[in-house]
Amino acid sequence: MKLKISRRGLISALLATCVIGLTNAGCSGVSKSDTGKIGYKPAALDVDEARKKARDVSGQLVKIIGVHGKLTEPGPSISTCEDAPASAELYATRHPWSVYDITEEELLQGMNNLRNRLPDHDWHIVKDGKSHSKAQSSEILAENKTEKFAAHFTALRKTASGDTMISVTVVSACYRAPAGTDLDREY
Repeated sequence: MKLKISRRGLISALLATCVIGLTNAGCSGVSKSDTGKIGYKPAALDVDEARKKARDVSGQLVKIIGVHGKLTEPGPSISTCEDAPASAELYATRHPWSVYDITEEELLQGMNNLRNRLPDHDWHIVKDGKSHSKAQSSEILAENKTEKFAAHFTALRKTASGDTMISVTVVSACYRAPAGTDLDREY
């Protein structure tokens, strides 16, 4: 299947990739009435635990990229799962970050490290090519069925701020919030 990814559709594409991976991982027997369009039964997980899991996955990806630059600071956020049944308290984590203050050579090395090392860490590369943007930046889209995460990596040469960076967005599969959790109060 060929994925077409735009900036606007990135979250949906990443979540769809997770769903594809999770469905292929053996979620048969889960009825659509229980899960909406997502096609699998989400695990119950506290929001803070889900954020910790997203930070841990991002930390592993920093090691896989293997270049020494600066990292952006924002932590993982949560959002409701759009295709979930209206009555379900389902959410996913989203963790955008980047490695910046790197040279062009380090940018290329980091992307090559991803290509070579992701499969050794249970990541399946779904797309490796050029973005559909005007810049035609190199991008990699990968999923990890074990961890139930997808990641989108983009090599950005000389951004508006003047930085060369690897932009990363890590998105989890959907989780079920524990009873009593008010997802509207979470961020």
